[in-house]
Amino acid sequence: MELLKSTLILLLALISASHCLYFHIGETEKKCFIEEIPDETMVIGNYKTQLYDKKTNTFMPSSPGIGMHVEIKGPDDDVILSKMYSSEGRFTFTSHTPGEHLICIYSNSTSWAMFGSNKMRVHLDIEVGEHANDYREIQEKDKLTELQLRVRQLLDQVEQIQKEQNYQRYREERFRHTSESTNQRVLWWSIAQTAILLLTGFWQMRHLKGFFEAKKLV
Repeated sequence: MELLKSTLILLLALISASHCLYFHIGETEKKCFIEEIPDETMVIGNYKTQLYDKKTNTFMPSSPGIGMHVEIKGPDDDVILSKMYSSEGRFTFTSHTPGEHLICIYSNSTSWAMFGSNKMRVHLDIEVGEHANDYREIQEKDKLTELQLRVRQLLDQVEQIQKEQNYQRYREERFRHTSESTNQRVLWWSIAQTAILLLTGFWQMRHLKGFFEAKKLV
């Protein structure tokens, strides 16, 4: 029952592994997103940019001279991808370490005023895992039947579920290590506090004893 529940949760996560959004950026603004990705997983990002037209008060397709710079950093802060793209296109990378990946996007131009705009809208569609596969292209390339293609999709989904499960185990192990380390530090801090209190109490008793003896009260 627990295995079935975990599998359903992972299937729901895989269904939502492809998501679209749009955001606005200024001329020198940089937008970054954090994506949790298992190891050895392909990620594809499709994007399209639009410049704000003050005359029509709408967003219009960007001029060819305006492009986007995409930078991807892994969990160890290593740069996986850093490349300049046009105003519309896609970027692709494969994760080699499980964890949080930082996806940053910013414009390659700082003179939007010449295009009569000061704001850009970026449409971004990120696909993770088997969602990034173009199965129609795979079918044509490998000459697969519909049944063979469906089996291929199911195998890719099973493989992705295994990667997600491994990633969840990795997160649990990392969280457990963090918790154990925190508990150990708290224990040593409590011991240190107790030792300090005992030493302070002993010093106060010695000080009071010397004070009473000096005053000939004892």
